Amino acid sequence: MIEAAELPPAPEQAKAVFGEYFPQAVRYAELLADAGVRRGLIGPREVPRLWERHLLNCAVLSEVVPADVSVCDVGSGAGLPGIPLALTRPDLRITLLEPLLRRTTFLEEAVRELGLENVTVARGRAEEMVGKLPQVDVVTARAVAPLDRLAGWGLPLLRQRGEMLALKGDTAEEELAAARDALHKLGAVEWSVVQAGEDVLEVPSTVVRVLVGESPGGVKAAARRAKAVRANRSARGGGRRRR
Repeated sequence: MIEAAELPPAPEQAKAVFGEYFPQAVRYAELLADAGVRRGLIGPREVPRLWERHLLNCAVLSEVVPADVSVCDVGSGAGLPGIPLALTRPDLRITLLEPLLRRTTFLEEAVRELGLENVTVARGRAEEMVGKLPQVDVVTARAVAPLDRLAGWGLPLLRQRGEMLALKGDTAEEELAAARDALHKLGAVEWSVVQAGEDVLEVPSTVVRVLVGESPGGVKAAARRAKAVRANRSARGGGRRRR
């Protein structure tokens, strides 16, 4: 078993990025370096680069998220990018969506510890939550799946004219080119690759931005939402007593 390295001090740019929430960002880094490693959410070799590779890389996503919107962080894992985004943007209403219990337990503890009143945690797979979670303005994701598969999970959770923001690496343009047919079928109307954090990061974060039109997720997602609505109505009706 590899021992976790010591967490390095926060870099100077972290104070500028997190502003008044910098102390909470430091505490979150400590949680990742300790409980996150012990519970297998973060690899021990990631500890020395937690700030640059993880917290700051995710926090600069705030540059491309609109003001006062609802966000669902799909496959949130240890809370990346959702928690850094919440710390930089208290105006956002963020749901951390994660299927694994050990991860949602960590997320709930972290949200409580950091006092993040704008964040809720939901346990479940994105494809099973269509119609169960309220549709959101923005879906975020990082290191979850190839773009075509990620879009199949994330786009159905959006409202009309919402957008998915996926943190990707050097292969972003290639993934986008390979996913174009799938994006069309899923109701996407526009997509691009943008850079975030150019003023604060040595290597800016690469973000794939996908906008949907009137049918987020396409025909199948619309059918799933309608089915969920009918099921909810039946459940409510079944609970009524006849007079």
